[in-house]
Amino acid sequence: MRHLELQIRLRDWFFIFIIALLFSTLLSIYSYYLIGENLLNAIFFGLLLGFDIFVFSMSFITYLNNFILPKLSKKYWLILAILFSYLSGFLGTILTYYFCKIFRINLIEKFENNYMIFALFLGFLTYFVAALLYQFVKMNNKKEYSERLLLDSRLKSLQRQLNPHFLFNSLNSLVELVHIDINKTEDNLMELSRFLRQSMNEKALNSLKDEIDNLKRYVNLENVRFSDNIILHININEDLYDYKIPKFSIQLLVENAIKHGFSKNKESLNIYIEVKKSDSLIILVKNDGKKISSDKFGIGLTNLKERLSILCNGKIHLVNKVEPTYKITIGKCNENINNG
Repeated sequence: MRHLELQIRLRDWFFIFIIALLFSTLLSIYSYYLIGENLLNAIFFGLLLGFDIFVFSMSFITYLNNFILPKLSKKYWLILAILFSYLSGFLGTILTYYFCKIFRINLIEKFENNYMIFALFLGFLTYFVAALLYQFVKMNNKKEYSERLLLDSRLKSLQRQLNPHFLFNSLNSLVELVHIDINKTEDNLMELSRFLRQSMNEKALNSLKDEIDNLKRYVNLENVRFSDNIILHININEDLYDYKIPKFSIQLLVENAIKHGFSKNKESLNIYIEVKKSDSLIILVKNDGKKISSDKFGIGLTNLKERLSILCNGKIHLVNKVEPTYKITIGKCNENINNG
């Protein structure tokens, strides 16, 4: 893993840029005000100084973090950080002096006559400001990293709760089937192997195609117990197959339908799955089994609700209790969380 201390993101640079402009501009306005100079010149000078120092800082720090510091022992980091932070302030001040001459911005007389001394002073000042910003970025990175580890741990815990009895049920069914049809038993063992291989990977997200393929394996295996009375009806445009969704999202709803939907008055259970795209990806899962008596979510659906929210800013809600129908809405998925 790359060092947390060396990770500076775009939003961090934006924050540093604003701080540099504000700090240099306020310092310039105060200095010009003390001697009664034009404050408009102070603003121009301060903005230019802050911009120049920021450009040097960003260039030096980016180069250091990407190409030099990762190859060196940490005991040398502080020395190099001081040196390059100082150079950023020193060179930024000198460049600002020459720009002011080119654009004819009035300078404070003492600065104009002693700009090298001021450059030396501002070099040290830049280092102290940079050191404070560095501590802020470092603490922020550590906080986000800790939160990401906690989230990853929580996701793995949720995934371990999924479908705990399925394997035992499948094996028991195959044990019975082996005495009836050995060829069908072999086929179903292969299906079980493929299902487990897909289920046990570390990815938290699946492509819609992989999810549907694994769902079909799951239903095939359940049909060993239910004598092929579970019938899937899938309506999905192949253009949507590459979309990512949390693993087991659809399967959990199908599992619930099988567990709670079978009616004594019907020999079969039809499960309808439709996926469509509007602003978000919409997944509808309906069955023609027994109606739902309570709209309160159990452990499995609560688990799914959490994973949808964490991984894809998604939602799930019950649409119809009489014709049991659930609707999943998939937002923008975060593929950096436990996915790979």
